[in-house]
Amino acid sequence: MYHSNNLAKYRFLVTGGAGFIGSNLVRYLHEHNAGFIRVLDDLSGGHLHNIEPFMDSNRFEFIEGDIRDLETCRKAVKDMDFVSHQAALGSVPRSIETPLLTNSVNITGFLNMLVASKDEGIRRFVYAASSSTYGDSKKLPKVEDHIGKPLSPYAVTKLVNELYADVFYKIYGLETIGLRYFNVYGPNQDPNGAYAAVIPLFFKAALQGEPPTMNGDGLQTRDFTYVDNAVQANLRSFFADEKAINEVFNVAVGERINLLRLWDEISNLCDCSIEPAFGPARRGDVRDSLADVAKAERLIGYKNLVYLDEGLKKAHEYYTTIF
Repeated sequence: MYHSNNLAKYRFLVTGGAGFIGSNLVRYLHEHNAGFIRVLDDLSGGHLHNIEPFMDSNRFEFIEGDIRDLETCRKAVKDMDFVSHQAALGSVPRSIETPLLTNSVNITGFLNMLVASKDEGIRRFVYAASSSTYGDSKKLPKVEDHIGKPLSPYAVTKLVNELYADVFYKIYGLETIGLRYFNVYGPNQDPNGAYAAVIPLFFKAALQGEPPTMNGDGLQTRDFTYVDNAVQANLRSFFADEKAINEVFNVAVGERINLLRLWDEISNLCDCSIEPAFGPARRGDVRDSLADVAKAERLIGYKNLVYLDEGLKKAHEYYTTIF
């Protein structure tokens, strides 16, 4: 377990709870007898089938709504103890194509959730930050206190989230903790759509016997993080002591792999021998990513639970049920 507290005593709101990370968090909370779980999701990126197993539970409620509407946010936080804010419009390429939409969801929506949480007296507001905040910094590994300039509209929005969270703690006393996710993957991550992430895209290609397209030379590196690690970080943040308040933490493994090797690993799991295709490098992408997780280990008790080899096997089991 990722917690020692009695979850039955508490009520949790998970925004974006029908999405990838959110639905995995909801599953954990439900399996460990959380007192009450509410999900707020507009289903623009999430799917009802991700939370369908919980719909008949008397400890679960689903609100279909948009975080850009303040009254919807107020309704969602009412009578809750903890908020896990996972709702966001992800994808660097999408943010480049639709910066206004990305801004409205990720900044206006985030601010609405902070205001609603502050007014409701939420115990703690844990939110999805992003490794994109490190921007053009070439320092490896990435350490929380050393960031560069953002490389995309998406990265700008996630940096602004951290700034707003800091202000809401210092001015209003709302306890906030940010989790800088590094390339999270695993069950419920959608392999379809124009903005699908690389690991589900690679599994889709390998299982369907098609070549994946790599953006650039394939030598860019990522610190891929299995979703259980993200769930763990949320649980530990809910109940961490006061030293963790108003901090941001890397949520990662602390190892990196380039995309060519990643494809080799996935194609071997899928018994596929197709060579990848190559496309132009993507604007706004960070070239190399590797996290230092010492701060999270020290202040919230974070422990890497799943390394890449095991995580890819788990992901393979999931994607074979789809393709």
